[in-house]
Amino acid sequence: MRTKRSGFTIVELLVVVAIISLLIAILLPAIQKARETALLTQSIANLKNMGTANASYASDYNDRQFTLAGDDWGVYGGSCAAVIAQICPPSQAILGWDAGGGLWGYWLGTGACPGNYPGNCGNWCLHWPNNGSGCGWAFGSFRFPNMKAFNDYINGRFYDKVFYAPKDKYSLENAAYALQYPGEFTPPNLMPNGIDAVFSTYVWSPAAMWNPEVMSEDDKDANNNPIPHNPGSLAAGFKSPAISQCKFPDQKSWMLEWFWLQNREGGEFAPCYSTPQPYLYKHGYNSAPGTLWFDGHVATFGMGTAMESNQRVRAQQGAAGAQAPKYKGLWFGAPNQTDGYPAGGFITGTWGDMNCAYDMIVDTNCHVATINGILGRDTVTTQ
Repeated sequence: MRTKRSGFTIVELLVVVAIISLLIAILLPAIQKARETALLTQSIANLKNMGTANASYASDYNDRQFTLAGDDWGVYGGSCAAVIAQICPPSQAILGWDAGGGLWGYWLGTGACPGNYPGNCGNWCLHWPNNGSGCGWAFGSFRFPNMKAFNDYINGRFYDKVFYAPKDKYSLENAAYALQYPGEFTPPNLMPNGIDAVFSTYVWSPAAMWNPEVMSEDDKDANNNPIPHNPGSLAAGFKSPAISQCKFPDQKSWMLEWFWLQNREGGEFAPCYSTPQPYLYKHGYNSAPGTLWFDGHVATFGMGTAMESNQRVRAQQGAAGAQAPKYKGLWFGAPNQTDGYPAGGFITGTWGDMNCAYDMIVDTNCHVATINGILGRDTVTTQ
């Protein structure tokens, strides 16, 4: 008498396992790609919110861009001591109120202010669009979209997920506690490792925040290479331009992801920094940061595309490598750029980090050192 078989044979189980393994191998890349796309979509949504806030800010300030610098600072030669001797208070970098009623900021004080007024000139360069020589590495108000003067146009909080790309694990981990804190700003004594503030993933183009004369190519260094003007040498050097001044609104970047988040290849951190720092958007040839453009559209911006655009413009101008300094391209040069155009002067320190680049192919100062600022462009194609 024959009995019915129940269950599976070893061979049949192995076949099922093999089929499942094959399906996983096929589906995992697709799932990962879908996840990456979803994270990029959220970052693009954040940038669109920034675009709306920029437009709202401009509607209140006669089409002007965000700035922490006084229009007349250049009259005083760009000197903190000269400005605060005449003006109290100068513009202040306010971060927000904590839950206990304390107001936090990077204050400028003394001079014409009463002796008990908070702050000092140590915070001076934070009020510039960017200042490498005074603040050290890559700093200035271009990194401050989550401060109170601007975040009031979004949600009124310094710490909010709209200011951080979901792929920016470095910033999100540092801001984790603050994102749950009820106040507008979280006091540093409550933050891990004594962090003063966790700045936004997204940064403005500081080149476009300066008066266009600052970023013009008319000034030259000792080797006759074009360099930016010192804003303190121009009476209106610190005056932020109007949005409508943008000459190439679909080709001039306005805000982008500061860190290398898209198509990342080099790991979490750049090994050359003494303290852990992620690679920046310009550290890899394949980097393609989510970018808000002056015409309001948002798209990724490939650094390879930026470099190709620069080469095309120089070729159209008839440049021949380092032999023709007058042919400028699209931005003031990175330190390892073979055409020899230095960023120079007050923004030199901003670009000293190019030795941290992941590969030797990338070589771009797009977005931050755009020649002619808001009148210039960072690409010759619409992204």
